[in-house]
Amino acid sequence: MPATFGERILYIWERYSNSFFRGAANTMIIAIISTFIGCIIGFIVGIIQTIPTDRKKNPVKWFLIGIVKFILNVYVEVFRGTPMMAQAMFIYFGSAVLFDINMGMWQAAFFIVSINTGAYMAETVRGGILSIDPGQTEGAKAIGMTHFQTMLNVILPQALRNIMPQIGNNLIINIKDTCVLSVIGIVELFYTTKGVAGALYTYFEAFTIAMVMYFILTFACSRLLRLWENKMDGPDNFDLATTDTLAHTSGMNKFNDKKAAQSGNLNLDSREGR
Repeated sequence: MPATFGERILYIWERYSNSFFRGAANTMIIAIISTFIGCIIGFIVGIIQTIPTDRKKNPVKWFLIGIVKFILNVYVEVFRGTPMMAQAMFIYFGSAVLFDINMGMWQAAFFIVSINTGAYMAETVRGGILSIDPGQTEGAKAIGMTHFQTMLNVILPQALRNIMPQIGNNLIINIKDTCVLSVIGIVELFYTTKGVAGALYTYFEAFTIAMVMYFILTFACSRLLRLWENKMDGPDNFDLATTDTLAHTSGMNKFNDKKAAQSGNLNLDSREGR
């Protein structure tokens, strides 16, 4: 084993770089897929939580939706209020004991991270929907849109831009928090690092490599998501797209005051061409 810290890191990297890369790849696969599924769950739960109900007009609908909202609120509070490591142990081992369901490690990993992310995203989506001006919902309903059509075509496109930073945060958190899945045997970056450190008794050096790799993964994802946010913002200046030349905001032919003066119809309030 080399004597200096830097030489030991190079030695570990030369011997176990492939293992580190495989662990990092597994980490990213779990984080990206689970964040995507979790966002879908969050959008569904968030939309249901914001469904308006009137007890006087339709008590049956109010009662049924109230039950669904209560169940979803319990789901959100439980998974936001307990650590993911405990959830992983409970779901992976408890599913076999309580429901006789023998989940594979990868199935359990995707399921655990997805429903955990969904609980956080549900509150994010609910807040994003409520942040949109209520007048837009009223306007959509005034032209005959249903709640689903209003959400899909009016509210969610605007709410999505508002909650994009939180979606990025959830992805970055999931990249780091996949390390808790080592308790059920998932060979991700943290699990791989533990194996390397235990084999050579070089915990400091091995976890230095792991920290650098985690930082590279999270930093790259945060930069890509920032570019996506800027893309969604669009250009700083733009013209109103319309086929009506009288209403066009730019590119119109200027009014010729000389010709108007010759014809005796000069309107002092008109747009003058210079």
